[in-house]
Amino acid sequence: MKQLKMLVIAAGAVAAAACTPKENAFKYSIDSFADLRIMRYQVPGWDGLSLSQKEYIYHLSEAAKAGRDITWDQYCRFNLPVRHAIEAIFADYSGAREGQQWEDFVVYAKRVFFSNGIHHHYAEDKFFPACSEDYFAGLLKDVSEDEGRWTGAEGLVLTNQELLKVIYDPDIYPQRRSSNSAGDIVAESAVNFYGEGVTRKEVDEFYDAQALAGDRHPVSYGLNSKVVKEDGKLVEKKWMVGGIYSSAIERICSELLKAREFAENELQKSAIDKLVAYYRSGDLRTWDEYNIEWVRDTLGTVDYVNGFIEDYDDPLGRKATWEGLVNIKDAAASERTEILSANAQWFEDHSPIDPRFRKSECKGISAKVINAVALAGATYPSTPIGINLPNADWIRKEYGSKSVTIANITHAYNAAALEQPNSVLAEFAWNKAEIEFAKKFGDTMDEIHTDLHECLGHGSGQLLPGVSSTALGEYQSTLEEARADLFGLYYCADPKMVELGIVPDKDAYKAEYASYIRNGIMTQFTRVELGKKNTEAHMQNRKLIAEWCYEKGLAGNVIEKRVRDGKTYFVVNDYKALRGLFGELLGEIQRIKSEGDYEAGKALVETYAVNIDPELHREVLERYQKLNLKPYGGFVNPDIKPVLDAAGKAVDFEISYPDDYLGQMLEYGIKYRTL
Repeated sequence: MKQLKMLVIAAGAVAAAACTPKENAFKYSIDSFADLRIMRYQVPGWDGLSLSQKEYIYHLSEAAKAGRDITWDQYCRFNLPVRHAIEAIFADYSGAREGQQWEDFVVYAKRVFFSNGIHHHYAEDKFFPACSEDYFAGLLKDVSEDEGRWTGAEGLVLTNQELLKVIYDPDIYPQRRSSNSAGDIVAESAVNFYGEGVTRKEVDEFYDAQALAGDRHPVSYGLNSKVVKEDGKLVEKKWMVGGIYSSAIERICSELLKAREFAENELQKSAIDKLVAYYRSGDLRTWDEYNIEWVRDTLGTVDYVNGFIEDYDDPLGRKATWEGLVNIKDAAASERTEILSANAQWFEDHSPIDPRFRKSECKGISAKVINAVALAGATYPSTPIGINLPNADWIRKEYGSKSVTIANITHAYNAAALEQPNSVLAEFAWNKAEIEFAKKFGDTMDEIHTDLHECLGHGSGQLLPGVSSTALGEYQSTLEEARADLFGLYYCADPKMVELGIVPDKDAYKAEYASYIRNGIMTQFTRVELGKKNTEAHMQNRKLIAEWCYEKGLAGNVIEKRVRDGKTYFVVNDYKALRGLFGELLGEIQRIKSEGDYEAGKALVETYAVNIDPELHREVLERYQKLNLKPYGGFVNPDIKPVLDAAGKAVDFEISYPDDYLGQMLEYGIKYRTL
């Protein structure tokens, strides 16, 4: 899954050309606060859908939004009580809603809504209100009886005093996912995948005992469960109907079954049946069966993601966070990705990795460009711009995968950037020539890199027999994203891309190379507080690649660090040599994954991906602050509402684009509250 890079999209010609006069009247940016910008996205082609397709989308979207509370609780068991208290204050507070203290409270509330909790959505550090604790206590007292009863999942109840301690005490869960490699990353993480008192050593031993050596179809043990201690022993508690999150999952299943009536084909119906069966049983083999059915459906216009999917948030890379996404295919834009899919075997055969790790036969790789209709769970309000699923390596190998790039999200980012007066590109690129070249090819090459990353990168290569997909532990997510990024970087410059008509010019790849190095080694750290480590998997991946290549290319001056007027720049001098370094690192990371070499993977990440040069970091933050930009972005969803006839039957579904971020968050808190 590819996150949006630290933005090259300042004034891209592609974005400008994509905006019709009518679209120029549509305001994409609707709110900003702290380090965040809120946008909205449009859904092209909605009016061209059939009534049945619209109703299918409507119920799939409701199924996605119904899982919202699950993600909140997974990120930290205290998140739901905090949110419920904030929602009560907005609904019932009788005092004056003005003044600096109130404004500071509102900013904190918006940040909590954005992050699905009390930890930064990207940096993963706990953040705090700027309003005083006494002021917050007054708000709580005004809207609650006695000492308050703020509820979470699994019977959790907090008083006002306990809630304030959770919010203001820096020692209570300082990180959502601990980056302290010297400590116990399970015990020190806020994520609610493990019960109180559970240690990393115990979890590792628990799952080692379950692993089936030589199992042809290995199960993703632990993907959909919480591990807790009962009578001194570890047990799994499944996230399923009748288990943890039952009320939310029952509602998800209800909407999925309503959607099934309007599915476009039998494969879609069969996949929904399997997904509902999985939610009801908690059986991961049924989850695998669902993924096989889901990946086989390549003909439908409407598609979705719904479930416990990605394991980035688990410090051990095993438990999956809940997410949802509903989308429609952009047929015209999908032509490029379909060409890549059709040539997948050529790319695999020519990959700069050990032949032992190449797939002899690439099966069922489906790639398309989509337009999002609903974001939910871990994809809301901040969403990736590319997705490749399913994650099980054996399913990818035997049945293939689906890869998508999300066009309307990328377009919204580009269009919103055009609404800003300043740009990261103009500040951090070396000279006018580099800026103009980036404007000419940057957006196009970034999209192509995303296509290669998602369509082919994640699905490339294979594990050696007997190697577990979880062998790399807490380093798995960073290394997997690096592997997919390197695959895309290496092939961006291949003449085959020009031959296929995907890349417009033989030198266009240089815009992506320059951007990637600049971002990975420098500009992305506008997102990290000074003195903090680099902890997010996608940012670690980019830093690892950029700094490894910089170090390995020093002798040949491949990437040069230049200083002018007290400002630092990183300039690529030898693009051909840089491509060679990308290929070399791809080969090594593929070896690490294929062989399950934990120690080598750890050494790469800890050496190149974690620690930020404090002087460079300070400079980057100071330069960026002067631009008055926001380093992170997220979205409100469109509203989809049925149009009913006199008998109460839906005759159409209207779509609208709200411009009230806080309003949507408060509405969702009422409409989709299940825990």
